[in-house]
Amino acid sequence: MDNTIEIRQKEIVKVTLIGTIINAILIILKFTAGIIGNSAAMVADGVHSLSDFLTDFVVIVMLKISSKPSDEDHDFGHGKYETLATTIIGLLLILVGGGILFSGATKIYGFINGEDLVSPGWLAFGAAIASILLKEGIFQYTIVKSDTLKSEALVANAWHHRSDALSSIGTAIGIGAACLLGDKWAILDPLAAVIVSFFIFKVAIQLIRSSVSQLLESSLPKEIEDQIETIVNSYPGVTEMHDLCTRQVGVNYAITMHVRMDGNITLYESHKKVDLIENDLKEKFGHQTIISIHVEPWE
Repeated sequence: MDNTIEIRQKEIVKVTLIGTIINAILIILKFTAGIIGNSAAMVADGVHSLSDFLTDFVVIVMLKISSKPSDEDHDFGHGKYETLATTIIGLLLILVGGGILFSGATKIYGFINGEDLVSPGWLAFGAAIASILLKEGIFQYTIVKSDTLKSEALVANAWHHRSDALSSIGTAIGIGAACLLGDKWAILDPLAAVIVSFFIFKVAIQLIRSSVSQLLESSLPKEIEDQIETIVNSYPGVTEMHDLCTRQVGVNYAITMHVRMDGNITLYESHKKVDLIENDLKEKFGHQTIISIHVEPWE
């Protein structure tokens, strides 16, 4: 394995494990506070943290696979496994959001039909505040690292942390209001859980849309393709670039194109120009960029 790739993988695993430890602490805190404090919203928030904890392991396993070099079955490497990890996280978020929505809606329906709900305790409110601070902190840490390490999976995991922080804000508001106003307003607790579920759905859809786009071989954004065209056409002797095809493989770009050059130059000269173009593209987009250039003679 390339040393740079190995270092990157270790750093991503390290960031993920820090989040895993925080999630483990929050799972214990939230379920304890939710049960003792009689808060459906806090128990729902605990389930959300449990999903964070489980998806951390998905990220670690997929990163281990995605870091493998090219082989006979994967000529372009295993980078798509990291994209697959992002999709799995998004799907798990939808399941978690659905469970929270169902639980909260059931309690609201029961309250409307005369069932009693007991107001949550202040312990649950304290756990919600602790969750907001811890999860926002790990979100900021992970999102900075994801930018440095160019990792989609870390971006997905960071937003999973942020969704947990947002859910805890809604939980804190619902629990705090129910604690202050008494049993007549205990419905605010499950109502907060329902609101939280929609935050989770929004994040999940964004993650799935992005990762599925890559899995379906969508082209790179137009601004990236424009940059590629500018670099290639800047070379003396290149008369035209056409049939540009792009896609993303994990964190790396794959670029193929046809380039027209003077038909009277030697094969050696055209090959040298192509090498220079490839080097410039790799300097711009990363040394793991996959590039294929077909040269055509221009009379």
